[in-house]
Amino acid sequence: MRKKILLPTDGSKQAERAGEYAVASADLNGVDIIVLNVIDTHYLDALPQQDLQDQLANELKEEGREAVEIFRKTLEDRQCEGKCKNVTFTTLIKEGKPANVILKTIDEEDIDQVIMGKSGKHGLEKLLLGATTERVVRSANIPVNVIS
Repeated sequence: MRKKILLPTDGSKQAERAGEYAVASADLNGVDIIVLNVIDTHYLDALPQQDLQDQLANELKEEGREAVEIFRKTLEDRQCEGKCKNVTFTTLIKEGKPANVILKTIDEEDIDQVIMGKSGKHGLEKLLLGATTERVVRSANIPVNVIS
């Protein structure tokens, strides 16, 4: 039976280290690693113009697509070095509040384990356990490995 690992990424160095850990911990029985980027667009609702909201949302989506693809390719190239025959990578881009989307994806994709960075790439979160990570750790009904 293949194990499914969810690997949320926000483009931070901690997320990159979490990805390296996920690949390194992949066993010989095969692992599916789902790289997930959540586009947090809920704050765009505060903008007064719908066309500006749409433009920024589209830019965030494109940045998310590029970031996830680069992240996946970096993991395959740097970490696998041709040794990841039993590892498959899938990328997902979703919108919403990151913790909510991660928790929903756990159920939708029948995830066995989450491996994620301890905090995001913004401000005070760098010093503390990030709000998203904390919420996932507290609410997930599967193992969550937090990588710093």
